[in-house]
Amino acid sequence: MPKIAVLGLGRFGMQLARELGRAGVEVIAADRNGRLVDEIKDEVAVAVQMDITDQDAMRAQDIGGVDVAVVAIGEGFESALLTTLVAKNLGAKMVIARAQTSLQADILSRVGADQVVRPETAVAHQLARRLSYPHLEDLIELDDQHSVIKLRAPASFVGQTLAVLKLRKRYRVNLVGIKRTLPPESEGQAARELMIAVPDANDVIQENDVLLLVGDHDALAELPQH
Repeated sequence: MPKIAVLGLGRFGMQLARELGRAGVEVIAADRNGRLVDEIKDEVAVAVQMDITDQDAMRAQDIGGVDVAVVAIGEGFESALLTTLVAKNLGAKMVIARAQTSLQADILSRVGADQVVRPETAVAHQLARRLSYPHLEDLIELDDQHSVIKLRAPASFVGQTLAVLKLRKRYRVNLVGIKRTLPPESEGQAARELMIAVPDANDVIQENDVLLLVGDHDALAELPQH
């Protein structure tokens, strides 16, 4: 498992540290606010109260030895900038910095951030996609151009084989899995779920199937919605 430092425990940093901790990642969570450190201490490997802009304090926690340092500071761009510089100077393998504006993103990149994220923009973008395409079960953006989606099988797909549908040729998307609900084996039991991980050309799409599809955003948007 990677070792990841989450530097700054605002709402974004706190949530990120929690999710990583639940996934079994070794997390160092740091903030100068002792109350926030106390809040997260039972959910991560290390929780430390310190000035994350102080190079000596960061060195003492071996921030230079982590696989990824996430500068999650939301308020106070100067602190985010200094923390990014310190993490880079100490030798962290990858530094991901949070920005609130495109100008901040540009500056952070110029001082050495390997990747810059804008959580609010990403969330708004994903929400817009979800509201625009309510037939989606789930959406995971891989990058600026490609996503993985879970799509409830459109009525026009039901009863058709994959060979007939020709999803790759007709819609420029790839089907990588089918999630299917099966009836209970006996009375009183719950319905069962079957995951077809490598669909065959002769597989027939059934009503209530959920299709796992990969493609660029434009291609996915052209899929039938009903």
